[in-house]
Amino acid sequence: KDNLSRCSSQFRAQALIPFVVEQTARGERSYDIFSRLLKERIVEDEVAAVVVAQLLFLEAENPDKPISLYINSPGGSVTAGMAIYDTMQYIQSPVSTLCNGQACSMGSLLLAAGEDGKRYALPNSSIMIHQPIGGAAGQASDIAIHAKEILKVRERLNKIYQKHTKKHSLEVIERAVERDYFMTAEEALEFGLIDRVLEKREIKSSDSDEN
Repeated sequence: KDNLSRCSSQFRAQALIPFVVEQTARGERSYDIFSRLLKERIVEDEVAAVVVAQLLFLEAENPDKPISLYINSPGGSVTAGMAIYDTMQYIQSPVSTLCNGQACSMGSLLLAAGEDGKRYALPNSSIMIHQPIGGAAGQASDIAIHAKEILKVRERLNKIYQKHTKKHSLEVIERAVERDYFMTAEEALEFGLIDRVLEKREIKSSDSDEN
């Protein structure tokens, strides 16, 4: 019965994922939509381990070809976000970032960490930065250890924001993240988290179009 329930749950989950059919030289080929996005070197930021694996796979496939990281995230675990951030910096492939919806907390840090000149947001996106949130319970010495650690994490994150915005002192960043700081796409552009607000996808003309 347990196996049947698990199979049923997996089937329902798969049924919610749309499939697309593509015509190739060898006939029709179907992809689930996430595999199709991966084929186009577009990565979603939903699960850190999956994102890291996708980034490493795409780099191994072609280290010179750009990767697009689409971000629509309310934030989440700092350690998970840092795993994605470190991988973005580690791989040779240039990673452009685009916020389509929201990029809050660690989502905003990943947005800012894209390739210089390739960090975008759609016009109605919402971007939010703040200091890390944490809590601890137990004996006083353990609480003190956790408090010290979260202060170190906050300092590290502030330095990353400063590195990628390139226009603010560390003191300005510290004041900005003191509380939840929400920005529109235009305000994020002014702050230095993104390089451009996109209203339409840019379509490059092919050589045949130019002739």
